Amino acid sequence: MSTTDHLIDAYLTHLQVERRLAANTLESYGRDLQRLAAFAAGAERPIQRLGRRDLEGFVTGMMDGGLSPRSVARSVAAVRGFYRFAALAGHVDSNPADDLEAPRAWPALPKFLALEEVETLIKQPDPATPGGLRDRALIEVLYATGMRVSELIHLRASDLNLEGGYLTCTGKGNKQRLVPIGDEAAQWVTRYIRDARPQLVGKRTSPWLFVNARRGTMLSRVGFWKILKGYGRKAGLSRSLSPHVLRHSFATHLLEHGADLRAIQMMLGHADLSTTQIYTHVLEARLRAVYDRFHPRA
Repeated sequence: MSTTDHLIDAYLTHLQVERRLAANTLESYGRDLQRLAAFAAGAERPIQRLGRRDLEGFVTGMMDGGLSPRSVARSVAAVRGFYRFAALAGHVDSNPADDLEAPRAWPALPKFLALEEVETLIKQPDPATPGGLRDRALIEVLYATGMRVSELIHLRASDLNLEGGYLTCTGKGNKQRLVPIGDEAAQWVTRYIRDARPQLVGKRTSPWLFVNARRGTMLSRVGFWKILKGYGRKAGLSRSLSPHVLRHSFATHLLEHGADLRAIQMMLGHADLSTTQIYTHVLEARLRAVYDRFHPRA
């Protein structure tokens, strides 16, 4: 058994005997410290020789790797306790984890679709039918604008300026914002208004752009969620598909292609830039995964 393993076992025994920690907690701490040992091995140095900067890199790596904030916080607690024990036992000269803290808890990284998955999803509705043409326009607009589903279903025909390439969206707190809409989505909306909406509305009148196929009334959030879910199954996508996944896909793909974070903030209708910054974590995690997979010395 290596010196590192001896030291970790001694600490876990201390927690079991002196602190009387529960078996589940001991098991979790053991996994956390084995993760630290693997990190030390990757840095080609003993766990006793890791410095403060190393430990900060270890914590950041856990966050970038998608570990939940709660799990990272537990790991940090395990590392702090381990080095405190090692310092008291004389195995390290000073405690590098003395005031180590987990970064401010990031929200769980949002799920998003790859570009190919979006293309497959968008092609599922049958535009030869009024309902299918409406659904194609719905999905095109959602992905083209990144709107919330509540904003999408509350769109009125008067909110569109397709010639100008934008629409007016009413978001949280009844705040209005202008959102660009691409040519492809604008063409499908034009086709829907011309060829499908009159059939769906019938003799009734409705102020809403996208209407229910049976009554000509406004689509509900649940109704659109079911529509999207059904096309997701046809496309072979995961069960976690939702309108918000397309919103996340919109923002992530814009950022990947060089869009400015503040511009994305305005299009999404975020009051605070810090809310939009979650997408930088998505991009960082993806870049890291690509690097680890393809770099010959990763």
